[in-house]
Amino acid sequence: MAAELLEKPASVDEVLREVSRIKAVVTDAVEDGVQTALKAMKQGRETAEDAIHDARYAIKRNPFQAVGIVFAVGVAIGSLITLVSYRRD
Repeated sequence: MAAELLEKPASVDEVLREVSRIKAVVTDAVEDGVQTALKAMKQGRETAEDAIHDARYAIKRNPFQAVGIVFAVGVAIGSLITLVSYRRD
């Protein structure tokens, strides 16, 4: 079929129909992509909200453990910053 199309000259109407068809295909693909991106954003937001809710619940159940974890992370980050700053000098 492609060889058949190349052999005969295309009329303006045929070209316009083909352009219109291609435009419709591209428009549909873009709309599908936008819808997929919006759905992924919504799902990501819901997952983040669930994680925040779970973290708050865990902190309320074990406040001393949460404080200990935060303290340990702070010490680790401080140690890394100190180590990196000494190596630069």
